[in-house]
Parts: sequence; structure tokens; C-alpha cells
Amino acid sequence: MKIGIVGAGNIGGTAAELFASAGHEVVISNSRGPQSIASRVNSIGPTVTAKTVKDAVQFGEVILLAIPWRKRQELPSSELFEGKIVIDAMNPYSENFEVLDLGNSTSSEEVSKQLHTSSLVKAFNTIYYEHLRTKGRRDAPKEDRFAIFVAGDDPKAKAVVSRLIEDIGFASVDSGSLREGGRKQQPGSPIYNNPMILEVACKRLAELTS
Repeated sequence: MKIGIVGAGNIGGTAAELFASAGHEVVISNSRGPQSIASRVNSIGPTVTAKTVKDAVQFGEVILLAIPWRKRQELPSSELFEGKIVIDAMNPYSENFEVLDLGNSTSSEEVSKQLHTSSLVKAFNTIYYEHLRTKGRRDAPKEDRFAIFVAGDDPKAKAVVSRLIEDIGFASVDSGSLREGGRKQQPGSPIYNNPMILEVACKRLAELTS
């Protein structure tokens, strides 16, 4: 699958390595331009290319957003995302790393309003990048894998993202709709930044639902 990544920091860069290792084609980008990440990309291998943000969005069938949530307005126009699956790995932190109060909304709902031509799935936002880098077990059965939560309103899009999660050695756990599931995945939730194997993750999620 062709994956475009916007953001080459801890989550974006780690995801690029994992997706490439699983056999996917990856274009990664950041706000500073391709040359700023050329050395890291070259160390990963030939299936990862550094390009501009616009190029990454145009390239990908799936787009991973791994930039600070407060910088989302710098993304290309929604027309460029039309028909694509967008993975929202962002969290609503301020510049001082305080969680922003969005009232009755959630961070992914706000991103979905902005990128309304795409199918948005919230994922990769609850896992610490070191855990993402080290806890994937592609050779393990699903029940022994660590969980990555997904939320969204498009079942087909969630299925695609879930397969990508499984490709890199994790177990996908569906937390529900973009509104309700996305709220469960927000910072401060019991399932946020809390590495759990599949069985434990499902129990924690059920406790939040009950």
C-alpha cells in the first residue's frame, strides 16, 4: 500500500520505518522540506522517500498525520485529501503541552471538519513512540500482541487501518465512533499511553464503555 506521512518526528519517523519493513511504499514529509530528513530516510531503505507535504498527500492512499495538532491549519487544502484514508495520530496539546479544552468536541472531529473530503480514523495517538518502535511482534499471534486503538465512522477505512496495524505487529482494537471512541482515546484516558496486550486492552475499553 502507498502511505504518505506528514510529520517526520518520533511517531511519523518510527511509523515510516515500520511500514517500510512490512513491505509498504512510504513517502514522508515535514515542514522543513525533504533535505532536512534525507539522511534518516536513506538509512531506512529504498521503499521510503522524502518529499514535500503536498507530494506525500498526493502519493498516499493512506495518509498519516503526525504533526502537532495546533499546526493542523498548515495542512494542504481538503481537496488534496479527497477519497483518501487519513490516520489522525495527533493530540490536542498546546504549545506548553497542556491539553486544550475543546468543549463538546474532540480533536479528531475538528480535523474531520477540516479534511471533510477524506475518511478519518483516529489511531497511533495513544502509543508512546518508543513502545511503537519496540513492542510490535509480527511473529506473534494476535492475542499476544500489544494494542493500538482505532476510532472512526467509516468501517472500511477502519478495516484498512487495522490491517496496517497488524502488518507492523500490533493488535487493532476498535474503540468506536470518531466522537465516542475518539473521546476515549484522548489524553488523560485510562487507555492513553498505557501499553497493554489485546486482552487487557479490551477489558479497559469495556470498563470505559460500561
